[in-house]
Amino acid sequence: MLYYVSGEITVLEPGLAVVDCGGVGYGCRVSAYTAAQLKLNQRARLYITESIREDAFDLYGFISREEQHCFELLTSVNSVGPKAAMAILSAGPQNLTLAIMTGDEKMLTAAQGIGKKIAQRIILELKDKIGGGNVELDYSTGPAVAAPTQGGNVAMARAALQELGYSPAEIQNALKGADPNAPTEELVRHALRAMVMRG
Repeated sequence: MLYYVSGEITVLEPGLAVVDCGGVGYGCRVSAYTAAQLKLNQRARLYITESIREDAFDLYGFISREEQHCFELLTSVNSVGPKAAMAILSAGPQNLTLAIMTGDEKMLTAAQGIGKKIAQRIILELKDKIGGGNVELDYSTGPAVAAPTQGGNVAMARAALQELGYSPAEIQNALKGADPNAPTEELVRHALRAMVMRG
């Protein structure tokens, strides 16, 4: 089983990256999200998910384990194949997490080949696995006054960032200065930008 491949990117085309590992070129199918973070003739590491069928043996490469995990969750949903999963992930794993946690069908149907019914199935089957199923419970036991919309948005953003692997301390720092009235998606983007800037 291949866990990851690491080496120089010798071919970079839409949907394909070839990684040279000791003179052997591994052709990996990649999302636009991963491809955007790769550079020709520079070294990179791609986490690998293998897809073996009677007529094909494909390698799917991901820039992060978070993206790989999202791919495996998506392909566990009935009627979502590898091609559709890669199309969805082209917007990034953070957008998938947000779409599922907020029930945003439009974000999913923006991917090629994803219709409304499949988007609804993805949200229904993955909301508990992604972690969004418990978000609203944080406020359901308290008085209504203590659960304003912005508080819910911040909680949703925190949960989404935790699903992406960030620690509570990192999230707390990244959300400093963010507008608590902003939509969940904007809060997550603010935090991700802050983390990137801090290196």
